[in-house]
This record gives sequence, structure tokens and C-alpha cells, in this order.
Amino acid sequence: MSSKTAFKSVNEYIAAQPEQVQRALKRVRNTIRKAVPEAEEVISYRIPAYKLHGHIVVFFAGWTRHYSLYPASGHVVAAFKDELTSYEIRKGTIRFLLTKPVPVKLIERIVKFRAKEVAEREKAKTAAAKKRANTKSPRS
Repeated sequence: MSSKTAFKSVNEYIAAQPEQVQRALKRVRNTIRKAVPEAEEVISYRIPAYKLHGHIVVFFAGWTRHYSLYPASGHVVAAFKDELTSYEIRKGTIRFLLTKPVPVKLIERIVKFRAKEVAEREKAKTAAAKKRANTKSPRS
């Protein structure tokens, strides 16, 4: 896969991968779609991503020997630290080896956790905006 390729869809992205990578990415995609069926599927930064309320919940990408989920925020790593011990975690990325089975249940729980983070952040921003609007004093 060329890093310069501009994929137009997740199907196109997956189809461009080697067969072993395709199998894993299809499972990851199905897991994400099951976890957040209301999420919008997009290509962002040239890789598949899922958005809720206009905000990215999760990205995934395929590589030669592994596939990855992003972002692995500090909250995600802390919440799943015991289950993530056998996976490589670097700079907001969780790497899963292609030689191992796709950890469907773990990925589903991570995606739901991220969706909740996004929803809570959006709720907090909305509440803060309402509070600002209510505290503005009318001018005479």
C-alpha cells in the first residue's frame, strides 16, 4: 500500500491490503460497526475512522505484520491496562499482531469506551456553552 494513496472508502482501503491483513481488518471493521452502529464511517488521514457527533471515536490501519487502533488515550490504556499487557502500545497506538486471533471482545469494549469519552466531552462542551450563554448579562 502506498502511503500517498487517497482512499475514497473503507472498502477500498481494505481491498488494497494483502489478504492476511484484509481478513483481520474486516473483523476489526465489523467489531467497530457492531460496537457503535450509529457512527459514521469515513477515511481520515488516509485510514478508516469512525465518527460520532462530528468527532473521531477510533481509527484503524493495517500494516505488514500488525494492525493498529488509534487513539489509545491515556484513559483507554489505564482502563484496559491488564488486558493490553500482551500488546504493543506506543504514542496513542495499540498494535495487534496479525499472527494472533483478533481480540473482538476487547476491541468492542475499547470502542465503546472511546464512544463514551467522545459523548461525555461533547456533553461537557454543550453544558459549558449553555452556562456561558446564561451568565451573559443583558445590556441596557
